[in-house]
Amino acid sequence: MKKVDFDHDSISKNMIQTALPLLVAQVISLLYNIVDRIYIGRIEGYGTRALGAIGLCFPIVILIGGFTNMFGLGGAPLFSIELGKNDKKKATDVLNTAFRLEIIVGALLMIGCELFAPRILSVFGATADELCYSVPYIRIYLIGTIFIMLSTGMNPYINAQGYSTIGMKSVLIGAVSNIILDPVLIFALGFGVNGAAIATVISQCLSMLFVLRFLLGTKNEFPIVFKNFFKLPYAKEIMSLGLSPFVMQCTNSMVSVACNSVLMNTGGTLYVSVMTIISSVRQILDTPIMAITEGASPIISYNYGARRPKRVQKAIVLMATTAILYTCVMWICIEKLPLLFIKIFSDDTILQQLALRPLHLYFYAFVFQAFQYSGQTVFKALNKKKQAIFFSLFRKVIMVVPLTYLLPYAFRMGTDGVFIAEPISNVIGGLACFITMILMVVPELRRMEKK
Repeated sequence: MKKVDFDHDSISKNMIQTALPLLVAQVISLLYNIVDRIYIGRIEGYGTRALGAIGLCFPIVILIGGFTNMFGLGGAPLFSIELGKNDKKKATDVLNTAFRLEIIVGALLMIGCELFAPRILSVFGATADELCYSVPYIRIYLIGTIFIMLSTGMNPYINAQGYSTIGMKSVLIGAVSNIILDPVLIFALGFGVNGAAIATVISQCLSMLFVLRFLLGTKNEFPIVFKNFFKLPYAKEIMSLGLSPFVMQCTNSMVSVACNSVLMNTGGTLYVSVMTIISSVRQILDTPIMAITEGASPIISYNYGARRPKRVQKAIVLMATTAILYTCVMWICIEKLPLLFIKIFSDDTILQQLALRPLHLYFYAFVFQAFQYSGQTVFKALNKKKQAIFFSLFRKVIMVVPLTYLLPYAFRMGTDGVFIAEPISNVIGGLACFITMILMVVPELRRMEKK
């Protein structure tokens, strides 16, 4: 198994070696929830209602993902910077601290959400009709909290060591299992919505076992140590840097709650199902951008730690250019073939036609997502915590959430206002983040080069 050579190979080769397996892994990972929704939307008799009910569970799922990313994506840049400095002891401590945090916080999240699931979902806007589907689903899903946090959260540390194909395989195992188990449990055994949750938990467990096999094996140069399990020497550093991806995830959860609440009032349950479809399409289209940016992250961090500013700059330019080109192509596809994306999740012709206009509105400024992701990734990769956190909050909390309430009510735009809030925030937030990153990072890299 060939490791990625961050020291000698070209930046473009490094990007292909890290981003391509990560893209495959991200696409496969996406199938966990996407496949569930595809099958749930096709359950005879109540598929459309169940799809909307499962959409109300998204904030909890996103919250778990937020904590996973806090310790995974938060610690991985620190880990890569120490690798660049050749400080293996600190790199090992960072990895072990992240491993402990994933388990401890995963257990707390599982217990807390299991106990208060009905109350939480009611706050998110679930009525008695939705609760009969959403509560059993989320309670089964929560059993796999530690599984998903370890398998997903420790993957960035595997990728940072140059074993990107291992990370890809860990996700592949889970996703293939999920694809096989979903139709069996949902339709063949008649478990319905609950079958989708059971399939996800089993699949997550298999992914976790594969990740643990690597971390506890001989290929891992930074061994997991179980002695002094509650000793967390770099927890503060990991969480402070990980606050940016955490905030991004949690603000997504906040936006999801706001959108569902407003849509229930202005359009009814059917519009919540529309938002579930659009959120699913968004996840599909965001996946390659995340692979591009997260694939560049260890390259940027490693070369920054090794004080090679030219390689850092090349990686940033290549990452941003690739992300911008991709978002342009996807925007054209959405404009020309909207039904192609909507039909993935529903056969209901009424729902399909209802989703057309919201889909166009929501993705109108999709290209500016590339600027947001690129800027955020650079701030995180270079350990610039304040900027990473601020721009995570700026686009979602300061812009999207207020606009989600203001446009439908104050400006009398109804359901359209919910979907228009996203492109407005993409343009302003994306450009602000990217321009600030250029103004801060380029001068620093030039100073580093002179020294």
